[in-house]
Amino acid sequence: MIGQLSGLSASVPRATVATAVRFTLQLLEARAPGQAVEVRVPPFGAVQILPGTTHRRGTPPAVVEMSAEVWLALAVGILPWSTAISRGLVAASGNRADLGELLPLRI
Repeated sequence: MIGQLSGLSASVPRATVATAVRFTLQLLEARAPGQAVEVRVPPFGAVQILPGTTHRRGTPPAVVEMSAEVWLALAVGILPWSTAISRGLVAASGNRADLGELLPLRI
């Protein structure tokens, strides 16, 4: 499943991947506003989502980080959240770092 995506960066122009990541992160942010969890997709973007603890400086209490390929696969529903976690494709810390209810995004 994710093996099919491993070549995404090589086959799709970097600017296109960056635009897709930023658009989908903005969509996630709009659908789950707040500052309790930071979702990071380096080097393309990061957003803070979900109501709760307001984060202003340093590392937030909950952080979710992954590659662009994994993020886009999660966002469009190619890769289930539970599979991404069980395969170690997502680094998620904090008690609010489960995005399974928010993904895939309905684009």
